[in-house]
Amino acid sequence: MATRRLGVGETLGALNAALGPGSPVWIKETRTRHLRSRDFLAPHRALQARFDDGQVPEHLLHALACLQGPGVAPVLRCAPTPAGLSLQLQRPAVFERVLSAVAAYATPALPALPGQRVLLHCPALRSSPCALRLSQLRTVLVADHLARALRAHGVCVRLVPAVQDPHMLTFLQQLRVDWPAASERASSHSLRSHALEEVISAHDGRTLSPGILGRLCLKELVEEQGRTAGYDSNLDNCLVTEDLLSVLAELQEALWHWPEDSHPGLAGSPDTGTDSCLVVHVVSCEEEFQQQKLDLLWRKLVDKAPLRQKHLICGPVKVAGAPGPLMTAPEYYKFRHAQVCKASALKHGGDLAHDPAWTEIFGVLSVATIKFEMLSTAPQSQLFLALADKNISTKGTKSGTFVMYNCARLATLFESYKCSMEQGLYPTFPPVSSLDFSLLHDETAMLDCTAPGLHITARTEMICKFLVQLSMDFSSYYNRVHILGEPRPHRFGQMFVRLQLLRAVREVLHTGLAMLGLPPLSHI
Repeated sequence: MATRRLGVGETLGALNAALGPGSPVWIKETRTRHLRSRDFLAPHRALQARFDDGQVPEHLLHALACLQGPGVAPVLRCAPTPAGLSLQLQRPAVFERVLSAVAAYATPALPALPGQRVLLHCPALRSSPCALRLSQLRTVLVADHLARALRAHGVCVRLVPAVQDPHMLTFLQQLRVDWPAASERASSHSLRSHALEEVISAHDGRTLSPGILGRLCLKELVEEQGRTAGYDSNLDNCLVTEDLLSVLAELQEALWHWPEDSHPGLAGSPDTGTDSCLVVHVVSCEEEFQQQKLDLLWRKLVDKAPLRQKHLICGPVKVAGAPGPLMTAPEYYKFRHAQVCKASALKHGGDLAHDPAWTEIFGVLSVATIKFEMLSTAPQSQLFLALADKNISTKGTKSGTFVMYNCARLATLFESYKCSMEQGLYPTFPPVSSLDFSLLHDETAMLDCTAPGLHITARTEMICKFLVQLSMDFSSYYNRVHILGEPRPHRFGQMFVRLQLLRAVREVLHTGLAMLGLPPLSHI
């Protein structure tokens, strides 16, 4: 049997190739009522553009029914229907392939080009937490999630700035954001000397304020980059300050000296090829103009500044029902934490906020609520935050609390099986190879670095949306199908394949939560 894991992309590619040259016509079916009879569909209208009257030649139908290839799921049947060409997979065989190697499917695929390096820069982390706006908090969470996702795909990631403010470090730990710390600033002495040579004639002998070295004209550099690069046409002069040079010094130091454990052959050696590293500045739309200045200043003052700098701009955050005119990030966390405690008190009775057994759970639920709110919308889009209590309810289907609740339901299910097995009610779990997956037949319903110009997009919302949908599917399945039935031997086979299916759900759920920095919960 082939060992390469099955893939929707590989299967779609093979299906489209089997029909010959032309635009892709196949789609993966996702609607529950259609999944009863098909897994893929080539719509009739799309087929009409490829074949006379939409009729697919018989030899192509035969080729589709016998489709094989690396990563291609085995086909059961392919036949014309009023909706188009309908294809159904050999589901027991697919279940066996997938559920017999759950870890392989839960692990993200590694990139085609190993050794990729990305320097993620989040300027918002140079402020104190009490000054952190919600739009800046969004950039921090996007950068943290992006770093985790890239590392899961084998990309070497460096995070800048290293945080010096101890209060910021404490707040990041609260948010379960994994970010490096530093005790001192990088030296900007060489950059300062170069900057003074450039700006010495810019102030015409006038006395400058402390910390200000002078002005630099960036207009020529903007024109060199070209209008299509995406720089603001109003960029002209840049006020060069000691703080700005300190920022550049830290970026340059991070670019030249990678940590020892970052990647074999890259660590510790300066000039490892700055052109091979992608620098991504994750900033709010309010800070975009200033970040473009920093980008150009880096190019002007440093001969070996990275040629590939991209700006991931996060849209504004609008708040409905805020207790005050401007809510800071710590205030937002405290507000959500209070709501979580209140909801748990209503559900379980009593005041659990000061119960040590619940302290960590409330912290995780608060962070899950915040991260799913902040990350479920594409970062480039405007984000609307509704602060109503319903957003932290386990009954809703869009919140982080709902995802964590279903994570706890899974944990409870497997703990119940373990206890029943220890009592002798159920036998031990048999080898996966011995399970009959045909028993499931009625039950199963990143960064675009190549884009031209200054800006870059990232689909950081996909993990949150996927985990919400997975939780909804699991919740529906759990409410519809009785997993741990009466301990009767003739029902054990079906029980074990259902448990194996939910093992896979649990593995995928835990992997997705890890990319958000969230631990699985055993109870809520």
